[in-house]
Amino acid sequence: MAEFNLIINGVGGQGLITLLRIISLASQKEGYDIKTSELHGLSQRGGSVEVHIRFGKKIYSPLVPQGKANLVISLELQESLNGLHYSSPKTHFLINQYKTPTFTKDLSEKEILGIVKKISKNLFLIPASEICQKELGSEVVAGIYLLGLAFSKKLLPLKSDSIISAIKKIIPEKYRELNLKAFELARQSFSSKNLGG
Repeated sequence: MAEFNLIINGVGGQGLITLLRIISLASQKEGYDIKTSELHGLSQRGGSVEVHIRFGKKIYSPLVPQGKANLVISLELQESLNGLHYSSPKTHFLINQYKTPTFTKDLSEKEILGIVKKISKNLFLIPASEICQKELGSEVVAGIYLLGLAFSKKLLPLKSDSIISAIKKIIPEKYRELNLKAFELARQSFSSKNLGG
């Protein structure tokens, strides 16, 4: 693999930086060169956050070039639109079916998905927050759940051992078991039913 380009977007408080750290560590464990970048809109909780993660044989820039994203993981529905600049018809989108109630420009789910599908048909809409709240009692691990889905769908070229090891190292002990359960839940969900958009 020459390089893999990943965009994760969402809002403050959804754990994007934690995901960045987990994927970065997992990539390092597998011997990849890695570059990352964090782009913040409003810095407070609820503001837009976008992270770029690039890994491969040799990476020179931390920012994903326009149209070169392999995967966009969106923890918030409307934030998925911020990944379009980096996307092409080959890009896969994993989108959490969750909308922040504070946005002023509030497009409907149908409108948002219609805009994304104009760029790429490789779209999976997953009610990750709802699933994690129902099954684990906490929607805060929705990002880890989506990470588990990305792995299970072979959209993320990393080994499960590397990801699990990184979760154990990055997540504080108090929340470690919950995050590991979210990752495993996603793998079970994928094997038991076909999730699609």
